[in-house]
Amino acid sequence: MISHSHLLPHNSFFSSKLRLTKPFHASPSFSFPSSSISMSSSSSLHHTPNRTTTTTISPLSVALSDPNPPNSTPTPLRIAILGFGNYGQFLAETLISQGHTLLAHSRSDHSAAASRLGVSFFTTNLHDLCEHHPDVLLLCTSILSTENLLKTLPFQRLLRNTLFVDVLSVKEFAKTLLLQYIPQDFDVLCTHPMFGPQSVSSNHGWRGLRFVYDKVRIRGDRSRISRCESFLGVFEREGCEMVEMSCADHDRYAAGSQFITHTVGRVLEMLKMQSTPINTKGYEALLGLAENTRGDSFDLYYGLFVYNNNSLEMLERMDLAFESLRKELFARLHGVVRKQLFEGGETHKAPHQHIDASLDMIRSKDVADIKYEYKVNDSLRLLKIGIVGFGNFGQFLAKTMVKQGHTVLAYSRTDYTDAAAKLGVSYFSDLDDLFEEHPEVVLLCTSILSTGKVLKSLPFQRLKRSTLFVDVLSVKEFPRNSFLQTLPQDFDILCTHPMFGPESGKNGWNGLSFVFDKVRIGMDDRRTSRCDSFLDIFAREGCSMVEMSCAEHDWHAAGSQFITHTVGRVLEKLSLESTPVDTKGYETLLKLVENTAGDSFDLYYGLFLYNPNAMEQLERFGFAFESLKKQLFGRLHSLLHKQLFGNDKETQVMLETTGLSTFR
Repeated sequence: MISHSHLLPHNSFFSSKLRLTKPFHASPSFSFPSSSISMSSSSSLHHTPNRTTTTTISPLSVALSDPNPPNSTPTPLRIAILGFGNYGQFLAETLISQGHTLLAHSRSDHSAAASRLGVSFFTTNLHDLCEHHPDVLLLCTSILSTENLLKTLPFQRLLRNTLFVDVLSVKEFAKTLLLQYIPQDFDVLCTHPMFGPQSVSSNHGWRGLRFVYDKVRIRGDRSRISRCESFLGVFEREGCEMVEMSCADHDRYAAGSQFITHTVGRVLEMLKMQSTPINTKGYEALLGLAENTRGDSFDLYYGLFVYNNNSLEMLERMDLAFESLRKELFARLHGVVRKQLFEGGETHKAPHQHIDASLDMIRSKDVADIKYEYKVNDSLRLLKIGIVGFGNFGQFLAKTMVKQGHTVLAYSRTDYTDAAAKLGVSYFSDLDDLFEEHPEVVLLCTSILSTGKVLKSLPFQRLKRSTLFVDVLSVKEFPRNSFLQTLPQDFDILCTHPMFGPESGKNGWNGLSFVFDKVRIGMDDRRTSRCDSFLDIFAREGCSMVEMSCAEHDWHAAGSQFITHTVGRVLEKLSLESTPVDTKGYETLLKLVENTAGDSFDLYYGLFLYNPNAMEQLERFGFAFESLKKQLFGRLHSLLHKQLFGNDKETQVMLETTGLSTFR
């Protein structure tokens, strides 16, 4: 029976420091020193006794005397796969293609699949398979079933120098089991291919994907060393990035990459996230992560939690990070409320005037996705556009507008005279002066938090009464209501949200979404033509034009944009770093953190405060995370109960009666 006391966090996360080393082959490599793990059962049997373990990220080191270098024809091995499910078959296909002889056994009958692959399948009797004396015995069992399999293996039927290899996602647990159950004469190689059928399909092969290994116990004679190198050569020949590291290092890194990736994926899966008409690239990445996680069993995730002694610490850190983020949001909200109550601060009320029913809030189920169809118009109408707020985003939009031939004027609290001159924009330090130029369109590029104040300070009397006002905020109900409340009735209103920015749009806008709502556009041809001419700016650049109500936008955005920012900010608080065992999913999360870190907390707070659906999404995220933790600790409770009491029905009834079996 394996004790679970190691679940208590006792290792500091990412304690290893990066240093450069010079391995004995020509290629440069990175090395990560790790704490040595001493085990009485194996201390004298490691292939390099009493060594300081290093993580080597490089092409596989092959001794000069190796008779079978990677580019030559491989020495065929006789490999027995125990556990011939999806993953066993996945590996078998490549092993067969390289000319190795394969035997297989599984609890389920996979004889038909084995026959198709050219594998000899043994249905019931492990003794028969072992008597064929495989060179390598490859364990492709689940984390939870590995110990039971090892207990039933007829080791006496195998040659005493057989090499045992596992491919489990946790390594200290696998190493401990193998050293505990396998006789001393057998060799032990712990490995973790950091990929599966899904990731290989999207990657079009194994090239560039990581393969982690630890030569736990390889005897020193040439035949054993050569056999181990031949097995590792299977993966190097397919182009894998070979990473040698201790099992302890693997688990420490994997708790911060693999376990966190699965945790985020499962939380997102519980939210039942769906694609929306206004997906961002970050949200699409999260959808992909949730989809990949959905394909893995809960047993796999539970195994990552129970059998990696660093996972509990990471779960606790993620819990604290989410709580910290929630406290930041509520503290800012509390400050706003106090200011309103005790200092007579500005409140954000809905407009009191009557608003036409056609502008009322509508939910997604009532609205069809309407695409704005852009038709090429040779007689392009050029506009005079006044940009209020000429920071990064204002300059980003101005560049394209000027390129298309529009006249652009700009104003900002900060002096951007030089930046405006470089772009060909007329810059005004006084809003009255700009408005007296009578721009046809006033484009607000201010922050969410400053929009209300800016609107109240605008000298509307300087403008023509038919001016079109446009915003580009990430929330839409708030500016819509502010416009309707503040702007004179004669002014037109167009609410928009370019679903991109200077970073995501730096290589062009083609295919990027542009959301808009014609909140109030006069019916005469001149006004409708002006509105369409402004929209044409984005359509001409190839944007996907999405027309939807402001309410509809905010309903979708709370489930996509706000959740994306929330996940990014939670992970940012964990100070995640790239590791030698990064998966594609973890790299997605690192990229999300990088993008989120570039946005101010004010933007995130604005998404929370001014989107009426954001609070619900924050609560749903919290509930999903709590539910996932209950599932994990519920399984752990059941396991502990079974260890303590077995299947004693009387004891179980007593526990249920007293309410002590909460999670069963």
